[in-house]
Amino acid sequence: MADDKDKEHTELAAAEYRKKIREAFEVFDHEGNNTVDVREIGTIIRSLACCPSEGELHDLIAEVEDEEPTGYIRFEKFLPVMTDILLERRYRPIPEETLLRAFEVLDPGKRGFLTKEELIKYMTEEGEPFSQEEMEEMLSAAIDPESSSIQYKDYIPMMVIDEN
Repeated sequence: MADDKDKEHTELAAAEYRKKIREAFEVFDHEGNNTVDVREIGTIIRSLACCPSEGELHDLIAEVEDEEPTGYIRFEKFLPVMTDILLERRYRPIPEETLLRAFEVLDPGKRGFLTKEELIKYMTEEGEPFSQEEMEEMLSAAIDPESSSIQYKDYIPMMVIDEN
């Protein structure tokens, strides 16, 4: 009995996810032919509250791309893969507490802020580096123009995705 309920719940969730995936996909299907530019896939995935790394995104694109890449992704290949990702809750956003701890590691003096220069250094030299465009976009949202620093406790809520 419980297995039937679990299966029914999973099917309902899958149907809801398929609807959300279609809606997100259609925003970028400018020709109305069930295809989107491969460069839009990351935006579509992130709009569904998934946060894959660039490496994971490239792997995902390789999985849904045609054998002979055309620069476009077909909905019928994207839908089952993305449905599984959502059902498995892969690429979940990082919780606020984890982000706070990460910023605190970068701020050993416990000042509550990072300078613009520190932030640029960390984001371009450590881990998976940000592109120039990503860096500029983040700085425009994160940096307080008066102090030229990021008050990270104020910035973290802007970084968190509401999963509901």
